[in-house]
Amino acid sequence: MSTYITLFHFTQQGLQNIHESPHRAKAFKNAAKKAGVQVVQQYWTLGGFDGMIVFEAKSDEAATGLILALEGLGNVTTKTLRAFDANAFMKIVKQAPKM
Repeated sequence: MSTYITLFHFTQQGLQNIHESPHRAKAFKNAAKKAGVQVVQQYWTLGGFDGMIVFEAKSDEAATGLILALEGLGNVTTKTLRAFDANAFMKIVKQAPKM
């Protein structure tokens, strides 16, 4: 499973319905599970983004499909990052060509 971090901003629609955000987060987690994606954690944040989601998916395609479905609801816009733990990054660095 690959790890992804999605940062999000509320849209105007999302802000108008902010009280529904915890319910939407639960629905997202349930939809992710049905799609074979595991939501590790969801956070609402202060600062440059309104929140973040950490999740694991079997493929970039599964991750992308899930986030497209989330954005399609119109409550958030997102930026998704593929994340690597120290062991995975060490393997990548070892395989990187030396220039």
